[in-house]
Amino acid sequence: MITVCTDKNKLDIPFIHDFLKDIYWAAGRTIEEVQTTIEHSFCFGIYLDDQQIGFARVITDYVVFAYLMDVFIDEKHRGNGYSSLLIDAMMNEPELQNIKIWRLATTDAHFLYEKFGFKLLAHPEKLMEKIIL
Repeated sequence: MITVCTDKNKLDIPFIHDFLKDIYWAAGRTIEEVQTTIEHSFCFGIYLDDQQIGFARVITDYVVFAYLMDVFIDEKHRGNGYSSLLIDAMMNEPELQNIKIWRLATTDAHFLYEKFGFKLLAHPEKLMEKIIL
């Protein structure tokens, strides 16, 4: 049975860290950094028979803006529609219904997010960033 849950106490931090430490967008992130990001985010775990198989988090002010981050499904469970279930749960989470602007960054999953109304930026020239390496 598949379930999606927002209870941070159920999250398997070592499992999340093990995935993120090697993936291109979070490579090198320590377990302490993973814990800090979880503490300061609205988190979603996806579970197959109570074993965590994926994760996502939202950084938000709950009214104006939300940024979707660290979305993943464990490699051995991909191809079963679980990422769509996870995103659907996020988009329908009652605490996140007032948010006006959602953003995310992806290199290879545009097809997934487009199913939930995400589009390329209408005015990318208006956005700026500062990256500290």
